[in-house]
Amino acid sequence: MNFRPSSAPRLSRRAWLGATAAVALTPRSRAEARASGKRPRIALLCTEIRLRAHAQHFLDRLAVGYALGGRWHAPRVEIAGVFVDQRPANDLSRDRLKRYGLRDFPTIEEAVTLGGERLAVDGVVIIGEHGDYPRNERGQTLYPRHAWFKRVVQVFADSGRAVPVFNDKHLSTSWDECLEMVAASRRLGFAMLAGSALPVTFREPEIDIPGDAPLTESVCVGFGALDSYDFHALEAAQCMSERRRGGEAGVASVQAIRGPRLWEVLAAADRTHTRELLLAALSRSHSLPVTEGYVRAPLTFDWARDALADSVGYLCEHRDGFQTTTVLAPINDFNYAGRLADTGAVVSCQMRLPMPRDGATTADFFNPLVHHIENLVLEERAAYPVERTLLTSGMLIEALESLHAGGILRRTPRLDVAYPAVQESTFWRG
Repeated sequence: MNFRPSSAPRLSRRAWLGATAAVALTPRSRAEARASGKRPRIALLCTEIRLRAHAQHFLDRLAVGYALGGRWHAPRVEIAGVFVDQRPANDLSRDRLKRYGLRDFPTIEEAVTLGGERLAVDGVVIIGEHGDYPRNERGQTLYPRHAWFKRVVQVFADSGRAVPVFNDKHLSTSWDECLEMVAASRRLGFAMLAGSALPVTFREPEIDIPGDAPLTESVCVGFGALDSYDFHALEAAQCMSERRRGGEAGVASVQAIRGPRLWEVLAAADRTHTRELLLAALSRSHSLPVTEGYVRAPLTFDWARDALADSVGYLCEHRDGFQTTTVLAPINDFNYAGRLADTGAVVSCQMRLPMPRDGATTADFFNPLVHHIENLVLEERAAYPVERTLLTSGMLIEALESLHAGGILRRTPRLDVAYPAVQESTFWRG
């Protein structure tokens, strides 16, 4: 795959080479921590901590623990340093940090060095989601994920040691910056995990695409805003699509369409299988729009075109001919369907993302993601490839560019991200 950002800022060659050499020679503190019986320490970098913000969910689970597999899991890592960028009127950070006895640092560098001069933690968790940040003309929120990542990596370079990093949701709003982040993890040799909770949340039914399956097309129907929940839908589809025969080949084109024009495209003669998968995905939904306690007519394409008229669709053609379609519709869940070429069989499931309302529910779809973050730090290994999030970040960038330009089809030779999927299932079972 291509990791050659054309204009992205980068560390000097001398800094990179020096840091890489130092990483190879420096003993890992995680091994020392295991030998001493202490939990590995992490730095938690947050845009804001308030009710239902992502950082609140991650902080609470990493500090208190979480339920998984029918039992309570105590935290397996220790939050050693916290950085909070913004504190709105409904801020919870001061209360939470006092409750958990955590150290609050004024800068990212101090959070990862614990106030010293060198890296002092065994892992870094970047939660750059929510908060008051500017938006560009394409509707992308300019969260500081890439900027924070660069600062963390500079500490790695200065310290001669690198540790695993988790980045919540998509990598950046710039493709060059996305490439730079993944390239940095490769050059300095640290494990990197990123992305959405959708691939690892629980599914109804509990299915996975068999490895090397003859999958030909994926459809995910979800809900929510652009540059936000659309990323969830892309990752929900991609975690299944990447398991197809030959693995992921990269994406050749992306087109984003809204409203009646989307339904005209989906009604075309060459979209028969897409319509079949759309209905299969919708048949997994528990939140189809109703006005009288039940749907007014059987679930057909004509019904969907009428009931979900104002939907937004992302139509992606992969380099091997595979197709991915994601639709953001007026429903309240995420549903997947895929088609197998050998038998024509359709596999489908709901990927559960029950939204917390007024703090009354615990948003437990974060539990398995936190479990994977802990494993990342403990094992120095990502459970699934960061290339998945690199590719879905690029698909989202291209889709928003397409939508901003009036729904044009964009050829995407730069999304030449090919990678094999892991064979193990990584979603929440039981």
